Amino acid sequence: MDFGQIVTAMVTPFDEKGELDLKASAELIDHLIATGTESIVVAGTTGESPTLTTDEKLKLFEFVIQHTNKRVPVILGTGTNDTASSIELSKHAERLGADAIMAVVPYYNRPNQAGMIAHFSELAANVSLPIMLYNVPHRTGAHMLDETVITLSKVENIVAIKEASGDLEQMASIIDGTDEQFTVYSGDDSLTLPALSIGANGVVSVAAHVIGNEMKEMVRAFTSGDTKRAATLHLKLLPKMKALFLTPNPVCVKHRLAQIGLNTGGTRLPLVPLTLEEKAKVDSFFV
Repeated sequence: MDFGQIVTAMVTPFDEKGELDLKASAELIDHLIATGTESIVVAGTTGESPTLTTDEKLKLFEFVIQHTNKRVPVILGTGTNDTASSIELSKHAERLGADAIMAVVPYYNRPNQAGMIAHFSELAANVSLPIMLYNVPHRTGAHMLDETVITLSKVENIVAIKEASGDLEQMASIIDGTDEQFTVYSGDDSLTLPALSIGANGVVSVAAHVIGNEMKEMVRAFTSGDTKRAATLHLKLLPKMKALFLTPNPVCVKHRLAQIGLNTGGTRLPLVPLTLEEKAKVDSFFV
């Protein structure tokens, strides 16, 4: 399945009381689609999935699918650190009409490679939806090796990976060891262009919330063969990408969305708002 090159891991909008804000979600979805997003990930890391209840996830899933209305693929974050719970949530996603699911390496349990293969294989056997694996070892405490990804890529409905280890050598090994139909996405905005240069399909992005058109321009320059212009754009965008991670994600990107007129609310504890000094520092990169 083609998810495009700019996949945005959408923030979850909250109202003043910290509850789901579906009106703001609609405005955000429209904004993302208008500014280069080709697929949307719901309830991933950037969507503060660990703080969302199952009921909230299902409500959000259903709304995003309905409002998106097939304009772009919707990928639902259904992975947890419990295989049975992941399967149950994924089955709900399938019934709601998701285009695909994204499943993170189980966190906290720290499974070995055999455990990861068993977990994802069991998940794949219980749903027919395309599955995007999500390797983010600095958050989960468990690193999925390239050989494991290559093994899992042979499962029919495991079709892609968001590789957020920051390891280009691992990414290259996965690209080299998997079929052309299996797509690899950088999980780091700052590695979008380097990842494209070794054969990745694109990026699962945070920065596309606020610099989506610019990122799209960079990707188009690269794919059209104008690598010099792509490099120039990469260097121009890199400070902005890094600024969005000066404090834990998605605090900075929610702040920047508010600055461009899209109020998605605050973040849930234990994430705290930016200080005035932090706001000024982040904003200085977007002048």
